[in-house]
Amino acid sequence: MMDASIAATGPQRIGRKAAGRHSPSPLPWLMPLILVLGAFYLYPLIDVFRFAFTNVSLLGTDEEYTLQTIVTTLSKPELLQILWVTFVFTASSVVVQQFFGLFIALIVLHSEKRRLFGSTIVRTTALVAWVVPGIAGGIIWKMLFNEAPFGGLNSLLRLIGVPAVQWLSDPHMVMWSVVISNVWRGTAFSMVVMYAASKAIDPVLYEAAEVDGANPWQRLIYITLPQLRTAILVNMILITIQTLNTFDAIISLTGGGPGRATEVLSLYTFNVVFRNYDLAAGAVLSILMLTISLGLALIYARFLPKGEPT
Repeated sequence: MMDASIAATGPQRIGRKAAGRHSPSPLPWLMPLILVLGAFYLYPLIDVFRFAFTNVSLLGTDEEYTLQTIVTTLSKPELLQILWVTFVFTASSVVVQQFFGLFIALIVLHSEKRRLFGSTIVRTTALVAWVVPGIAGGIIWKMLFNEAPFGGLNSLLRLIGVPAVQWLSDPHMVMWSVVISNVWRGTAFSMVVMYAASKAIDPVLYEAAEVDGANPWQRLIYITLPQLRTAILVNMILITIQTLNTFDAIISLTGGGPGRATEVLSLYTFNVVFRNYDLAAGAVLSILMLTISLGLALIYARFLPKGEPT
């Protein structure tokens, strides 16, 4: 029996050793990816952290390592106002984008299910805004928000007897003008995510709910939203990071004004680096943005479902 066992296991061990000797190492295949990630992603990130501990500027002054840049940048009195403006802009944009993205996705799915005319037009119209560059989107909305008599939105308001609105010059109104332009451009992304996730919901759930007499509102609350929980959270992570980094549409729409009413953290960082030429302070602000983005992503991730549903 012992000899038979040795004879049976011997070839298997020899086969595993031979397979181990001839199995290709993954390192040569991964090396190009490692080099690209290291050169284009990891090295700039390390350099940003290094700049934060220096006094380097774009004017080419002597570079010295110091902690004074971090202390000075984070203690500037305008930073709290910038963070508050960033919070209002990001929170408002994310909530409204999520709502309209889900709403349009459900409308499109409902119209497709009933073969109604116009579902493709609605879907395409939302996607057109997504492909418009941020600078172009800001210019488009600047024309619509124009407070002159030929301004697009004020002309429509006058037609229905509503007084003209100071869209861009009123410090209390301009933030919502910026949020409207950002929601117009970003809703398409949320719509695409919600549309794809809604298509994956098992129709049997809705059929069973209809048999039980559930109305549309109950089907939305007890079937659609729980089934879309993961997609909603992942979408919120993505659009939060995207909104935190938005500055191109704002700089072409308001330039951060009037005053600093719409100067978000990303635009403030741009101004510090390219108008004040302070590269070290810009690195500190970039790390602050990275920290905020990672913190929000970790908070969202805690609500993601763990493991496979049973």
